[in-house]
Amino acid sequence: MAEYEYILFEERDHVAWITLNRPEVLNAMHPPMAKELREAWKRVRDDADIWMAVLTGSGDRAFSAGSDLKWRAEQGENAREHNRSEVLESEALGFQRGRDCWKPLLAAVNGYAVGGGLELVLGCDIVVAADHAQFGLPEVRRGLMADGAGIHRLLRRVPYSVAMGMVLTGQFIGAEEAHRVGLVNEVSSADGLRALTERWVEQIMECAPLSLRASKEAALRGLELPLWEAVGQTFPTAEELYASEDFVAGPQAFAQKRKPDWQGK
Repeated sequence: MAEYEYILFEERDHVAWITLNRPEVLNAMHPPMAKELREAWKRVRDDADIWMAVLTGSGDRAFSAGSDLKWRAEQGENAREHNRSEVLESEALGFQRGRDCWKPLLAAVNGYAVGGGLELVLGCDIVVAADHAQFGLPEVRRGLMADGAGIHRLLRRVPYSVAMGMVLTGQFIGAEEAHRVGLVNEVSSADGLRALTERWVEQIMECAPLSLRASKEAALRGLELPLWEAVGQTFPTAEELYASEDFVAGPQAFAQKRKPDWQGK
């Protein structure tokens, strides 16, 4: 297993549990941490034994407070080059900018998810949150600009007025409001977040992994197409599904009134 310095990575029962692990700075991100997150995302995407991933943060105060501004201040003018390389390099994938990981990604938000932290959340498919969680893009209040992945994804996840209110004021919204506008799937107490996360994981893992991948690819790629063009498409992971053992085993298990034993192939 690869060793990381700024994140934790545990694979258990086909689930990758990824934890942002800089609690002393509210799990704020700097380039070394961002690089590790990109590597973890690629690992989830490419490892056939991983069927889904959960992303969360260490401690009980923050999922991620976004960019490490103290680190940026210490870098001075060098921060401009770091920022440019992060945005422009072809390897700048990961939860924020990656687009071809068709496995389910779940964010368990245990506190502040702001700036780049919110961008990480928006890179996931399902979001659960503790009731003290806060969400926002405060960059405009710091003389900065939210990454395009944050702005454009937010506009596609919540109503226009809500998204622009967040983008143009830098103000945060709480977990209950995030749930009301559709950014969050479910809210729990801080103490109940782990159990809530595991319940969602269990429900997802009851499904066929190739069916999940095919469904996610169809959903996301279909968003880029006119409705009737999307309806008429068969995407690559669907072809893998139709040729798989699970495609036959699933209906057989249903007919025999037993739980299927998914193979992921």
